[in-house]
Amino acid sequence: MDQPGPVGEPSQDAPFALPTPDLTLVALAPSAALDLASGGTGGFTWIEGGPEQGTRIGAGLMAKAAADGAYVPGWGTYVLVRAEDGLAVGAMGFHGAPVGGRVEVGYDVVSAARRHGYATQALRALTAWALDSVPVVFARTDPGNEASQRVLVKAGFVRVPSAPDSPTYELRPASS
Repeated sequence: MDQPGPVGEPSQDAPFALPTPDLTLVALAPSAALDLASGGTGGFTWIEGGPEQGTRIGAGLMAKAAADGAYVPGWGTYVLVRAEDGLAVGAMGFHGAPVGGRVEVGYDVVSAARRHGYATQALRALTAWALDSVPVVFARTDPGNEASQRVLVKAGFVRVPSAPDSPTYELRPASS
């Protein structure tokens, strides 16, 4: 199945969005990332209980990369905005720009919005976009985070040899 295309192009300040059937992944501008990392909303209305701490940490990493001149538009944090009501339900993004043909992805969904398939749907869209530029997207999880591991498998990732305390999964483009 073809993934929906991006709305706009990644830039330093303009929103870049990846639509899915139930969500829009909205790329944070560096200023919004700094606000979110500092305890603000990043300009979004969040579902009850949001944003999660992982979202704030990811936004902080992106804001630091921007301050250091290392931020590459498109390779930062995206807020998952639910189509039905416009509420932010989580975040997903890259742990920086690709290095050596690989990029790491991370995500979280606010507790009140879990078990609706949002993480899988968003991960499929974001990795489809990333695989146009890099040959490998990978993710690491905590050993006990079975829900996250199920999301990765549903999105097409496969477990690869890694340290026992950091299960690692990879996604590569399908062979033609």
